[in-house]
Amino acid sequence: MISVKNNFERKLADIGVRDSKLLSRRKRESLYGMIFKIATEVKVDKIYPNEINEAMKTGISLNELEAVHFAKLFDSMKSTVNTLYLDSPDVIAEKFGIRVNMSSMKPTKIVGIGQKRVRGVTYTKIVSQHKADSRYPVVSAASIIAKVERDNEIERIGEELGIDIGSGYPADSYTISAIRENMGNEALKRHVREYWQTMRNIKQTRLTNF
Repeated sequence: MISVKNNFERKLADIGVRDSKLLSRRKRESLYGMIFKIATEVKVDKIYPNEINEAMKTGISLNELEAVHFAKLFDSMKSTVNTLYLDSPDVIAEKFGIRVNMSSMKPTKIVGIGQKRVRGVTYTKIVSQHKADSRYPVVSAASIIAKVERDNEIERIGEELGIDIGSGYPADSYTISAIRENMGNEALKRHVREYWQTMRNIKQTRLTNF
């Protein structure tokens, strides 16, 4: 999550900031440091597999967990934020904004949804949309920071385990092969989400082929 002054957002677009999925890893890494120089504040949080597993055991969805972490990051920001832009993972875009609103300790208001307001209190407007990372440079910049951090974390895990785990995405054949071939590796299991459809598919394939 990043905060920028209104007149600085244009600078993000000028240096080539855009949806991280449209940029090469080399380009993202070159923009990473430049974003830190432009931003007023940058906050990074990580959700590890064990936390996801524990949450989902109790019926908390990944979207709900992400909303809690987003709210925590927002609450920890020292700079004044007039508008909080969110790239919503929910099918109904506004739903994610509502979840962040409910989890935050700061006074916030969902754009487009009527809410009771307290006179004299300054609210941060929440804009929760699909594909916000391709619409707003500040969200694009946050997506770049997140992607670089994730790539570095995946690389660190691969080096720690001595296994080529690829990108960690379900469409990556290296990732699928690494998990399938190392199902008995307890060290690897610590880095894999238990409640993950890809993991269920791998386990089902092993049972079928047994």
